Amino acid sequence: MEAIHVHGGVSLQGSVRIHGSKNAALPILAATILTKDESIISNCPRISDVYQMLQLLNALGCKVCWEGNGIRVDAGNVTQSKMPTEAITGMRSSLFLMGALLGRNREVVMEYPGGCVIGKRPIDLHLKALEQMGAVFEEKEGRICGKAPEGLHGAEIYWNISSVGATENIILAAVTAQGKTKIHGAAREPEVEHLCRYLLACGGDIEGVGTDCLCISGGKALRGTHYTVPADRIVAGTYVLACLAAGGCVLLEEAPAQQMTSVLELASSMGAEYQKAANGLYVQAPERLQGVRELITLPYPDFPTDLQSVALTAMTGADGECLIEETIFENRFRVVEPLREMGADIRQLDAARVIVRGPTRLEGREVEAVELRGGAALVVAGLIAEGETVVRGCRYIDRGYENICRDLRELGARIYSV
Repeated sequence: MEAIHVHGGVSLQGSVRIHGSKNAALPILAATILTKDESIISNCPRISDVYQMLQLLNALGCKVCWEGNGIRVDAGNVTQSKMPTEAITGMRSSLFLMGALLGRNREVVMEYPGGCVIGKRPIDLHLKALEQMGAVFEEKEGRICGKAPEGLHGAEIYWNISSVGATENIILAAVTAQGKTKIHGAAREPEVEHLCRYLLACGGDIEGVGTDCLCISGGKALRGTHYTVPADRIVAGTYVLACLAAGGCVLLEEAPAQQMTSVLELASSMGAEYQKAANGLYVQAPERLQGVRELITLPYPDFPTDLQSVALTAMTGADGECLIEETIFENRFRVVEPLREMGADIRQLDAARVIVRGPTRLEGREVEAVELRGGAALVVAGLIAEGETVVRGCRYIDRGYENICRDLRELGARIYSV
């Protein structure tokens, strides 16, 4: 997919199924190498990041194949500890394999992980915690080389900064380490909880699931299992905000509404009505979108950084002035300039804050996505703009949305990809 073409001005109506969670599937797939059995991971999204993770697992010696909407992973013969460069540098989530490989093979060799350009995203938290557990790292020819000659051991880990990736990486290392590992300041995101629940189903011993203090008793043999990935709360949130921006009424089938409290509170503040139901989440946009005075991104359960760009786009059509503050990643506002080109009234105060005034009339333009969530935000901007919007750089969008054009067409949008 080279570009997405959107003809705006159509309100959204109908229903669409929310696919499996990217941020839950990737660490769970990494965790499959901790067993020497087969695991079946159902409801995996068919997105580029998942395909790259499968490429990595295959390179390490796993046998992987799709079966319907799930993936069968046979991790009985994981002998390699070095991963192919192109898959690592294109995907931040390859970092999960560091803790898993140190636990399984006592060594790992990998490039520095890549992904979207949304901030520095240092890996210090990962490395320092793994060093506390007995790992030793050095850099050779631009690669991270880690070893745990005596195997990993439990440790008491304290974090003042909540990091989803670091929490998941240490969980993966700790379930095979000898002794107990306690993580103070663990991230509480639902994706962390699902990784823990997968490992519990494999025979792991983890206490405090869903809290910011996790206690993992390692050293137990893990077995393969069948686990179902939950629906993607970020994709669901994207479509909630798209409905607010474009207007209309939608049913988001299987949307995990219980994980979306902050998004639904924002939607309500902007005048929307919603209803949780057994088959998903109903959302009704107001006739006139109301602005909010302030929106701040914070770790779960507060408003997610992954939806900040889409919320910013929706605010361009809302009454009033809103201060948006980004506290997680310093480069999340790269979507501001293309939105301005489309007619948005946005003033950037500094690297972490912008003020958006609305309502403004957006006009279709040719714009470039430079990261995943910003790309989705530009697609949403196209839904509300006059004329045609062409969004290029779609490889970023493919990393987290199975088929954003198909989904939005099911809701009545005039959108196609070429």
